[in-house]
Amino acid sequence: MIDRAVLVDVMLAAAREAAAAILVIRARGLDVERKDDGSPVTAADRAAEAIILACLARAVPELPVISEENAASHCRAPPAEFLLVDPIDGTKEFIAGRDEFTVNIALVEHGYPRLGVVLAPATGHVYWTDALGAAWMQRGTGRRAIQARVGPASGLIAAVSRSHMNADTRTFLATQLVQSELVCGSSLKFCLVACGEADISPRFGPTNEWDTAAGDAVLRAAGGRMQTIDGAVFAYGKPGFRNGNYVALGAADLRNR
Repeated sequence: MIDRAVLVDVMLAAAREAAAAILVIRARGLDVERKDDGSPVTAADRAAEAIILACLARAVPELPVISEENAASHCRAPPAEFLLVDPIDGTKEFIAGRDEFTVNIALVEHGYPRLGVVLAPATGHVYWTDALGAAWMQRGTGRRAIQARVGPASGLIAAVSRSHMNADTRTFLATQLVQSELVCGSSLKFCLVACGEADISPRFGPTNEWDTAAGDAVLRAAGGRMQTIDGAVFAYGKPGFRNGNYVALGAADLRNR
């Protein structure tokens, strides 16, 4: 049996160590390469992943770890419990010199994201779940429990992607009572919904499970939810660890016009 309190501490420590390495490499300047699928990768991605995998292997060697760079070796069905790691989520923002990138680590149990850590290296902001199922946020020296809100009657605030906005997303948002948008990158969109600063965050386009699991865990612990566009529960351990379209919600239902 995994001690969840210990695992949360390990995940937080691994994310912080990886974040420090990322900032050192960013300060030196980035050399961007292209993977076989055309997506960008940097030395910071590789260094952060190596740090996280080593930390997790020392602390919880019994837990399989699936990350962005090693997923191909886990093409068979994953076990009931496994860790998902994205060493840098929001690589486009990272390469562009923006601060909206995160380190993501999550525990998945039986298709459900039970624990999650989302850390933004450039700001030091961190969002996480505790062993008892609550969601927390730390910005600067202050930390507090967070809760998703019920969207106001005047309209919802949508957290939308800086780099992946498209026509399908615009069409979907037009069906909702959206009063304003917060534009940002990476899994921070989940965290904005989790802490009640936004109400909805749709995604129409390809993502992988390591992109969403940590933010999803924080959101669900805060009383929000993830679902497919047609309303089904959003699950993990899918073939190829590929996600379909989804919408992240606070403590409210979709509001069709």
